[in-house]
Formats: sequence, C-alpha cells, structure tokens
Amino acid sequence: MSGLFKALSVLESRLIEVHGISLNEAMVLCCIGKETVTASAIVEGTGLKASHASKVIRSVEDKGLLVRSMGEKDKRQMYFSLTDEGWKCVQGIKDKGVEIPEMLLPLFKNEME
Repeated sequence: MSGLFKALSVLESRLIEVHGISLNEAMVLCCIGKETVTASAIVEGTGLKASHASKVIRSVEDKGLLVRSMGEKDKRQMYFSLTDEGWKCVQGIKDKGVEIPEMLLPLFKNEME
C-alpha cells in the first residue's frame, strides 16, 4: 500500500511542477470541463467528500481557474465554471500530459489510447 501512496505523491508532485495544481485541483478542473456544474456534481464526479471538495473548489477559485455564480431560479444554488485560464490549464494537461508513475500506468491505460 505504501507503494501506491508514494506513486500518488509522485504524480501530484509532477502535476504541481508542470501545471501548478494539485491532483485534487486537476480532478475538479477536469470534472467541470466546458460545463457549468453544481458543487454536488463536482463531489459526484471526483469522489471527494463535500467538505474537502469545498476546500479544493476554493483553492482553484483563488488561483483564478474557476468562477462561481448564483443560480437564476434558486439564488442559494451555486454553479461553477472554468475561466479561460482554467480551460488553458486543462488543455495543458491534455496536451503536455504528466509523467505517470509506472505503478499507476494500468489505471491510465484507456485514457492514453
């Protein structure tokens, strides 16, 4: 199990080094993509706990990579979408990629084909 944690740590370090975002931040950005989504959709799409997703959303928002807006019908509902910079970051991950540790390669096999 420690090998898995080390591989995930290496992956996150590479994401930060190349793209300036953590693994959880990358998951949130990729989950949103070109859509406008709710926090619950982000939680569902990433598997993060709601409280942790809220912190990650705030972090990505503070970096200027996403914006939040109020719902038109229900002002209590928040929606999230990527800024131009956020979309450039997602595209950078797709275009440049990130070196995947060997232990994690089987998990990315379908994404890389």
